[in-house]
Amino acid sequence: MNLTLCLVAIMLTPLAAAGLCLIHQGLGRSRSAAHAMVASLCALSIAAIVFVILGFSFAGYQGGPIHTFTLAGFKFDWLGAASLAAGQIRFDNSADVLPALTLCFQIFAVGIVAIIPISAGSDRWRLGPTCAASALVAAFAYPVFSHWVWSGGWLSQLGDTFSIPAFADMGGSGVIHVVGGLMALSVVWIIGPRRGKYSSDGMATAIPGHNIVLVALGCMLALAGWIGLNSAASMLFYGAPPEQIIAIVINTMLSASAGGLAVVATTRIRYRKPDASLSANGWTAGLVASSASGGLVSPLVAIFIGLIAGIIVAFLIEILELHLQVDDPGGAISVHAGAGIWGLVAFGIFGPTTAGPVTENILAQLVGVATLLGFMLPLLHAGNLVLNHFIRFRVDSDGDWQGMDIRELGAGAYPEFVIHADEFVPR
Repeated sequence: MNLTLCLVAIMLTPLAAAGLCLIHQGLGRSRSAAHAMVASLCALSIAAIVFVILGFSFAGYQGGPIHTFTLAGFKFDWLGAASLAAGQIRFDNSADVLPALTLCFQIFAVGIVAIIPISAGSDRWRLGPTCAASALVAAFAYPVFSHWVWSGGWLSQLGDTFSIPAFADMGGSGVIHVVGGLMALSVVWIIGPRRGKYSSDGMATAIPGHNIVLVALGCMLALAGWIGLNSAASMLFYGAPPEQIIAIVINTMLSASAGGLAVVATTRIRYRKPDASLSANGWTAGLVASSASGGLVSPLVAIFIGLIAGIIVAFLIEILELHLQVDDPGGAISVHAGAGIWGLVAFGIFGPTTAGPVTENILAQLVGVATLLGFMLPLLHAGNLVLNHFIRFRVDSDGDWQGMDIRELGAGAYPEFVIHADEFVPR
């Protein structure tokens, strides 16, 4: 592994977080923009600290100490057993730099997981509970699934246990984005829709994002961050050689492009005009879907994966909002959970067949998806329910109208320029 190239890739990953922060605040109301950015900074900070102190012990690293148990004659590697506060990590040993690099990458990856739900909870999720939920994700939820996939856990050893190929996630479609998207779904279930989003007869009211320009800028920053994210994870956990990074860069760009254009075309056909916010979500969905396969598919396949991701998001956002009354202002559930699951399945369909036939590859990926939906979602939701019992997640009803900036920070993001206009929202 090229140490310098891996470090450069890791140093690009904060741009993914920066891009998501801009997307999240731009798709919410102007009166909650500062709150969204402060919450994102707090989530990143808390996730990094908690992960280093506690979470990394459970996540572990390849070749590190582990906890195992035996079930029906099969031995399962289910949790890391590294020292607390990264006590076993050496930063002066170039011969064994993998644990240190893994920790370096993971503190940014877990931060991205922590900020994804902020988009779904926009305009009503209080800052204190956001920080508490970030600590929950960093301390246990993310480390557990990360260990299963990236640190030699049981999902990465399916071939040894069940004679099918290992579940693979080259850049974090499942480990980062689906986990974050499921966390967002849990938060929305608990806090409910924004006041005025749905009328008494259940009809949804449009509440457009306040700054699409910053959303578009966030998309551009996210592209650079995703290239680093996909490249670093592929090198660290799957031993991708430097020449494969070229394919990762190409595929990441092509998938994002196809996702964005798919939504532009879909909304143009359905509504006669492209939708700017949905198109930005399509771009991000292409990035998310590209993470599963990294550089192990052809450019044409990367375009197809991004295309389908964009179409999925365009319809899934509508289904959640109009038919299931799931109020997700930034589309985080659809973009990260929906497109992330598609990316994992697509890698099973189009990925290399060296480990087994296509049907077995798909089965392995479906085992990972089933684990996310059947174990991680209940785990995340149970944790959030407990937190909500002690720290109320949702702001009071007046806070919905005042805005989170005034209610929780005491000042707005645009005190001299924006006049709130809610004629389009029924009281």
